[in-house]
Amino acid sequence: MKLPPNRYALAVAVRDEVADLPPETQALVACSGGPDSLALALAAVDAEVRARAVVVDHGLQPGSRAIADAAAEQCRELGLSTDVVTAHVARSGTGPEAAARAARYAALDRAAAESISPVILLGHTADDQSESVLLGLVRGSGVRSLAGIPRRRGHYRRPFLSMTRATVEASLVEAGITAWQDPHNQDPAYLRSRIRTEVLPFLAEQLGPGVAAGLRRTGVLARADADLLDSWADREFAAVREAGLPVAQLGDFPDAIRWRVLRKILIQAGCPGSDLTMEHVMSVDALITDWHGQGPLMLPGSVVVRRMYGTLEAEPVASE
Repeated sequence: MKLPPNRYALAVAVRDEVADLPPETQALVACSGGPDSLALALAAVDAEVRARAVVVDHGLQPGSRAIADAAAEQCRELGLSTDVVTAHVARSGTGPEAAARAARYAALDRAAAESISPVILLGHTADDQSESVLLGLVRGSGVRSLAGIPRRRGHYRRPFLSMTRATVEASLVEAGITAWQDPHNQDPAYLRSRIRTEVLPFLAEQLGPGVAAGLRRTGVLARADADLLDSWADREFAAVREAGLPVAQLGDFPDAIRWRVLRKILIQAGCPGSDLTMEHVMSVDALITDWHGQGPLMLPGSVVVRRMYGTLEAEPVASE
């Protein structure tokens, strides 16, 4: 059967994404019932790849199980064997979006392990990438945050990362499929929703339609820079750790490398990465670049950092 243009484009994207896998490999398609993930399930069928689907029920809104069951039924109608799994969203200081995302990935990891699927396909689009880069810029978290969403990370793969949301949704129209619309995606209470529905449309109106594509190019460039700097920092971290964290050696590093190395030192000492801010790193950096006899620093995870006899010490506070 000859596929309509949008369905064909997405099927090719999925086929190319799994082309390196052995023919007998079964991929896991993550589906919420929303347009992007339902189009992913459709594309996997159109591409004739070996796949099964998993629908995650977050239980965060009334009727969530019914929504998940309906999404699963749509996947089965497409011809995919499908399971519904429950995500356990814990209360977290990182906010509801981050907590739901962490629970979702944990549920997908479990489903992949149980089904012996080496890859999990996700439906993130080029529009999601633009939103992520803009979010990273707003948060000021450094070049890594500007890198946006990786096409591959571990066993996760995103075939649609170069496809616009319009193309993805058009494929469903071509197939006569109606997707569920998550009200959270339009809820201004969530920062990403405001970026999607208000900020990016405003920027496109004021600056022209190339804003989203420009953000994606920024993400590509930032990822290349971040990968290079992180690789360099990994080498320097290994060397300076072996030498006992001498302040003189740390001080010789370029700022971008020293700050990365310090972050690695602090995390290894016991600082939770999620709680470690740039302000913490800069306070430790002052022990190297602005030393005037200041006392020890107490950091997240009950890690104490001090400068002693020309070396940097970072260790957990001894419990009594």
